[in-house]
Amino acid sequence: MFSNYFKIALRNLQKNKAFSAINILGLALGMACSLIIMLWVQDEVAMDSFHENGSRLYRVMENQFYSGKIETYASTPGILAENIVKDIPEIEKASQMLWEEEPLFTVGNNFDKEKGRYVQGDFLTMFSFKLGKGDARTALKRPDGIVISKKLADKYFPNQDALGKTIRIDSKDDMMVTGILAEIPKNSSLKFDFLMSYDRWHKTNAWAKEWGNNGPRCYVMLVKGASIEKVNAKIKKYIKTKNKDSNVELFLQSYQESYLYSNWDSGRQNGGRIDYVRIFAIVAIIILAIACINFMNLATARSVKRAKEVGVRKVIGAMKSVLIGQFIGEAILITFMSLVIALLIVFLLLPTFNLLTEKELSLNFTEGSFWLFLVILTLLTGFVAGSYPALFMSSLNPVVVLKGALKFKPSATYFRKGLVVFQFALSIILIVGMIIVHRQINFLQTKNIGFDRENLLYMPLEGDLQKNFASFKQALQNQPGIKLVTSSQANPLEVGSSTQGVSWPGKDTTQLLLFANNSISYDYIQTMGIQLIEGRDFGPQFGMDTTNYIINEATARKMGYKDPVGKEMTMWGRKGTIVGLMKDFHHNTLHVAIEPLILRLQPKDENWGVVVIRTEAGKIPTAIASTEKIFKQFNPHFPFKYFFADQELAKQYKSENVVSNLSNYFAFLAIFISCLGLFGLAAFTAEQRTKEIGVRKVLGASVGNLVQMLSLDFLKLVFIATLIAFPIAWYFLKDWLQKYAYRIDMEWWYFLIAAVSALVIALLTVSFQAIKAALMNPVKSLKSE
Repeated sequence: MFSNYFKIALRNLQKNKAFSAINILGLALGMACSLIIMLWVQDEVAMDSFHENGSRLYRVMENQFYSGKIETYASTPGILAENIVKDIPEIEKASQMLWEEEPLFTVGNNFDKEKGRYVQGDFLTMFSFKLGKGDARTALKRPDGIVISKKLADKYFPNQDALGKTIRIDSKDDMMVTGILAEIPKNSSLKFDFLMSYDRWHKTNAWAKEWGNNGPRCYVMLVKGASIEKVNAKIKKYIKTKNKDSNVELFLQSYQESYLYSNWDSGRQNGGRIDYVRIFAIVAIIILAIACINFMNLATARSVKRAKEVGVRKVIGAMKSVLIGQFIGEAILITFMSLVIALLIVFLLLPTFNLLTEKELSLNFTEGSFWLFLVILTLLTGFVAGSYPALFMSSLNPVVVLKGALKFKPSATYFRKGLVVFQFALSIILIVGMIIVHRQINFLQTKNIGFDRENLLYMPLEGDLQKNFASFKQALQNQPGIKLVTSSQANPLEVGSSTQGVSWPGKDTTQLLLFANNSISYDYIQTMGIQLIEGRDFGPQFGMDTTNYIINEATARKMGYKDPVGKEMTMWGRKGTIVGLMKDFHHNTLHVAIEPLILRLQPKDENWGVVVIRTEAGKIPTAIASTEKIFKQFNPHFPFKYFFADQELAKQYKSENVVSNLSNYFAFLAIFISCLGLFGLAAFTAEQRTKEIGVRKVLGASVGNLVQMLSLDFLKLVFIATLIAFPIAWYFLKDWLQKYAYRIDMEWWYFLIAAVSALVIALLTVSFQAIKAALMNPVKSLKSE
């Protein structure tokens, strides 16, 4: 029996080649999209899941309370780990970890800058980063120990055993290789090529030994069976026991969740990458649903061709359940064919998708879970796509269909039209989303950020440049292509340092206020292209500038100063005068609002950070060549590396760019699949009305009249879909935009473009079949059966 059904299914596919091709292609594209997104979602959700102690690993977070707001940070005091592990019994191990560092490695004549982390001794026994050589329990216990990747071992010690060898760091400290890292798993959010003892860094950074300063991250591993609620209750006021003036409360966040749930608002978790996971999972379901709707529509529309077959089967005793099984079986067979094509599409597109998302996704046919997913996807898609056609076909009255008088009931017609409306509503939602996401990303990348990012580059202030910066600056400014040179402790695009230690006459001492601050050298304002509203820049001719300040408008507002220049201000106990007022500029990503900022003159003993260079317009290659020449004269033992401000600014919105690009592709795919179904329905409608068209032509109807007649019904459905899609799209996209401190307004013409695009695409799709039918010879039309 089953073999007979299989033959019937194949025969129907061959008999209706065009409709079969549309169904198979539509399902294949929908399934391919779902597969790619499934692989991406699976990779995101599995991030950091390889750690053996994963369920016990947490990162310590801070809620900092200021007047009227709560700020949440992952940065902590640099001495937290060593203390909290002794004071809280439920914490078995703890480790501080520094932000990514890029020190100079030197072995013989081979030197380069490498990326890695400073961590405390228990780090490798808490996290499951395996060592190919060395003992994880002791590798980081000694202050001069360093663990390196196999890549670095091969780079600096080719054809040698690197274990026990010496690497000079930053041309001053010799470190012994105590371990060789095995390959870091691909699903690790933490990447590094070396690990060095945190105690080595801590020894030379006195500020990190104070309970009132934050910076390093702290990770803890709880004892087995420890209650996270009890631990959070114990550590909540922990900082206050060490510093009675603290405004900080601690809590733990699961390390495995920290990758996806990284955003916080007013002390509460507010999404993160999980938002993109949810968005794309919904997009995958939408596109697969659109493909299934195509199948339902075309199958029910073509039911008139198989009505007699159903009638005969019923007359000779076929049960309804058997007919349902047959039609769902045919749907699953078509779905299986679509799956084969979908796998080929995924195989061809994955390299491009990986390049776009910076992933290493692959079709892993060796995993049982992957095969299980394919089976579930095939059966589910086949069942959903074939369910309504199966129920509809199996319910046909054999007496009616054998008389050749099959007519669709109004309910069936309305249901089919409803499916068209539904799939186009989903497509239009994606089109609107594509437009608004693209506009928002373009807004972020082109918004005036308050300083001139063109022709601006920066480089690390390190090595001999630190003690010879003044000479380096003077030599560099005399070179062709160089306009201005300055320095800053903070990256010009990301001022991360902030303080409460600011006071002024009349300040309300009951208020806790936070100010960003940056230490700069002469010519910073001019080099950056920042606008001064009042006052002046720092200058060597003003001897008291070492205690003076320049502030932005946000700081003046927070202080309550309308004319701040000349007013007194104290920071960290250093009393001075405000000598300049800057127009607000973005000194951090546009994800956050402009914060109050204070600039101070960089002391000679704090000469570290970055060199900022303004090049002459149109002379960037000349400027880079000039800079490299002077750099090698002053810093010959360090590699020459530089960064363009505009390019680094674009990288801050990398995730948004990926979302924008993917939304474009998915919106196009959704509308294309919808049009496949519309094309098939238009062809079927034209076929069903062949005689009517012939009669109308004989009676004098023009081609234009006939095209309008055949197209108008479909365009009405698309128009209804736009009315349904608009409020839904507006609701969800408004919520997405709320996550940005600076965002576009949802203009009415975004929705108009989406509606016109959908209507034009639908019209072009339907018109092809309409024109084809309208041009048919009426004699031939009237002869057709």
